Amino acid sequence: MTHIEVRTVALDGTSAERLAAGGLEYRQVDAADDAALDGFIRAAARGFLEAEPSSEALVPARAALEGRRLVGVYDDASPQRDLPVATVCGWATPLTVPGGEVPMWAISDVTVAPTHRRRGVARAMLEGELRAAADAGLAIAGLTVSEATIYSRYGFGPATWQTRWKIDTRRAGWVGPEAEGSLQFLDQEGTAAALGELHERTRRSRIGDIAAWPERWRQIAGASPGEPHASRVRGVRFVDGSGAVRGAMAYRIVESDADWARSTLDIRHLIGETAPARAALWRFAIQHDLIGSVSADLRSVDEPLPWMLADSRAAERKVADHGWLRILDVPAALSTRTLAAPLAITMRVTDPLGFADGVWLLEADGAGSCRVRAIGSDESDITLGVAELSSLYLGGASARALAEAGKVSGDADALGALDAALRADSEPFLSISY
Repeated sequence: MTHIEVRTVALDGTSAERLAAGGLEYRQVDAADDAALDGFIRAAARGFLEAEPSSEALVPARAALEGRRLVGVYDDASPQRDLPVATVCGWATPLTVPGGEVPMWAISDVTVAPTHRRRGVARAMLEGELRAAADAGLAIAGLTVSEATIYSRYGFGPATWQTRWKIDTRRAGWVGPEAEGSLQFLDQEGTAAALGELHERTRRSRIGDIAAWPERWRQIAGASPGEPHASRVRGVRFVDGSGAVRGAMAYRIVESDADWARSTLDIRHLIGETAPARAALWRFAIQHDLIGSVSADLRSVDEPLPWMLADSRAAERKVADHGWLRILDVPAALSTRTLAAPLAITMRVTDPLGFADGVWLLEADGAGSCRVRAIGSDESDITLGVAELSSLYLGGASARALAEAGKVSGDADALGALDAALRADSEPFLSISY
C-alpha cells in the first residue's frame, strides 16, 4: 500500500464551523507537543471509563499514537483547557479484501465528554473524519465500536463478526489433531514480538483484517506499563518440526474463589499460521492443569474448535459484530476486490452525506475484477443504503437476508447474483480491536 501521510490532511471546514458556532474549537493535536498529546490521551481514557493514566503509562500510549492524525475539540471555558472535551484519531491502513488489499481510513479513540453531549460534537467529528478520508483519496473507512447503535447514522455497517467462547474443560475432552511440534513459554516481550510477527505474516489471508502496530501486541502480552492485569499475563508459542514458530498465545489465569482447581484460563489472543499450530494452542488451554473453564473472544465465525472436542456442547459460542466499514467511493471500493461470479446489475445507493450516492452499473464477465460506473437512470435492480452496501462489501452479509429484514429492496434474481458475486472463500474476520 502506498504510504499516506494522514497528518497533512486538512481539518474539515464544515465541522470546524459547526463546532465554532457552539463555542468549541476543532483542532489537530501537535504530536510533537507532549503536553497536548498527553491531554489527548487523558481525555480518551476518561471517555472509555479508564483510570487516569500514570506518567509511566503515558509513554507507551504516546508510542501507540505515532503517525496518527489526532483531532480534539476544545472548550476554552473549561478549567482543564489542556484536555479536549472530545477526541478522534485516524490513520491509513491496508484492509484485506478478496483478491488483495485496499487502503482504509481507520478511526479510533472516538470520545465525547459527558459534559458536552447532545451538542452535535460526535456528528461533527465523525463527518469530519469521513470528509478527510475522502479528501485523502481513500475509498473506505472503518472502525470497531463500543456501542452498536451509533455508527449506522454515519453510513457504517457491520462487515465482520467475532465469536466469544466459554469452554467447560471437564466436559470438553480432546479429539482434535495431534500436532507435531513443541510448545514453549515466552516472556511478555517475547510474546508481543511473536504475536506481531505472526499477525503480519498471516493478515493477508484473513478477509477483513488490518495491519497492527507494536504497542497493540505489548498491551495484549502484558508488557505495556499500566496495562490492567499485566502481571498475570503469560505467553506460549508453538514451534513445528522444522523449528519454525507457527503460533503464539497470550493468556491469563483467573483463580476461582470457590474452587482453586476450577480456575478460568482467559485467552487474550491466539494466532496460528497453520491448523496444527492453532490446534496445539487450543489443546494447551483446554488441558491446562487446575482449569475448569477457558474463555476467548475475537475468534472467527467459522472457528473449528467444536469439531476438536469430544463433547461439542461443552463450548458455548456467542456471535457479535466487530469490524464496521463505510464505503466512500463505490467504483474504487468495488473494483479493488475480486468477485466470485459474473455480475450485471444496476444498484441505487442512498447516502445522506453524498459520497456513495447514485445509481451504479456493476459488470463482471466472470470471477475477477468488477467494472463500476455511474449511470443517469432512475431505474435500478437493487436499492440500498450505503451502510448496507458496506456490510455486504466483504461477503460476510447476505443481500437476500437484508432484503428480508427490509434493509434492501430489489429483484430476487439480482439479489442472488449480487450475493454470488460478493461471496468470499472464508468468513470475514478482523482479529484485533482498534
